[in-house]
Amino acid sequence: MTRTKKSILFIHRWLGFITGLVVFIVSITGCIFCFQDEIQDAMHIYRKVEVQSKPFLPPSILKKKAIAMYPGSTATYIYYLANNRPAYVLVSSKKDGYMGVYFNPYTGQYTHTENYAKNLFIIVEYIHLYLLLPPKIGQMVVGVSVLIFVAIMITGIILWWPKRKSDRKRSFTIKWGGRWRRVNYDLHNVLGFYATSIAIVLAVTGLSISFQWVTKGINKAVNLGKDYPVESLFPVSDSLGKAKAVKHSVADSAFRYVQKRSPNGQMFLIADDESAAGTVSLTAYQKSMNFGCQDNYIFDRYNGKLLKYLPNAKKSPGLKLNDLNYDIHVGQVGGITTKIIAFLASLICASLPITGFIVWLGKRKKKPKGKALRHPVKAKITV
Repeated sequence: MTRTKKSILFIHRWLGFITGLVVFIVSITGCIFCFQDEIQDAMHIYRKVEVQSKPFLPPSILKKKAIAMYPGSTATYIYYLANNRPAYVLVSSKKDGYMGVYFNPYTGQYTHTENYAKNLFIIVEYIHLYLLLPPKIGQMVVGVSVLIFVAIMITGIILWWPKRKSDRKRSFTIKWGGRWRRVNYDLHNVLGFYATSIAIVLAVTGLSISFQWVTKGINKAVNLGKDYPVESLFPVSDSLGKAKAVKHSVADSAFRYVQKRSPNGQMFLIADDESAAGTVSLTAYQKSMNFGCQDNYIFDRYNGKLLKYLPNAKKSPGLKLNDLNYDIHVGQVGGITTKIIAFLASLICASLPITGFIVWLGKRKKKPKGKALRHPVKAKITV
């Protein structure tokens, strides 16, 4: 092994020791989270409703119902998940924390309250993002570990890549019939190679969820440095119009407007914080339970005027990609196929610290070879 490769091996090994436990936890929780929608749909009947030939109830009615159930609480976000799924209001209560209060969107019938602090998949998500540490600390620990993991994957490819063409077939396959140490060695190297490209995509999209500078960097890189000022414009309501505020709910009229303007929308998010300078924001998603391909609207909360309209078709390539970031990260961007790919890649990433440690441990236990004698003893010849 050359001096350069020895240095790379040293870096690869010790970075692995430093981040191995975090990488294992983040990867294994990522595996669990990949199919959370499918698992919860199978477990809970409240996640589906019967389709009816009438419009959804206005968001103000669902919001009032949710707050009435939890007096003193606030509700900023309302989701209409699909025509065959419930709507839910995200309620913040001092006593119970964040809860999702589910209703039939056609009738307003209450169906379920989900306490996020007790939801298994929300707990898994928090472990994945923060390791259950305080968010700022956990986010930094996970972020730095993921960045280091990307470096580990790259150095691993450099170390593993076969020099000769004749060695490539052997290097790309696992020798299942070999001794267990050889199988472990192949599991680390061969599976690591196949998972590298997907793992780097998952790592970068995960960093984008946690760090704004990564999101901006992706946007800048994909847009080739070109700026799109309209995308960074965030208007506010005219507080001078507060005294002349319309009597009806702006969220209701805005929701009706968005349903007509984005007829292909399957899922809708209404964000209404009711603050003095706040606005009413609506997002129409083209596919239920997917967060890419979205049309964005911002309304003045006092007079209902449309302040900003940014359809998906007119967004820059960088913003379109960032909108798809979550769907790419959890593997749902291409349906069940990409979910399986993301699941397998995450599982392999979880295995790499373990197989790598076993490889290192096996090399330490090898007995050193005896040194050859410089001056072998000559046999005496007797006459």
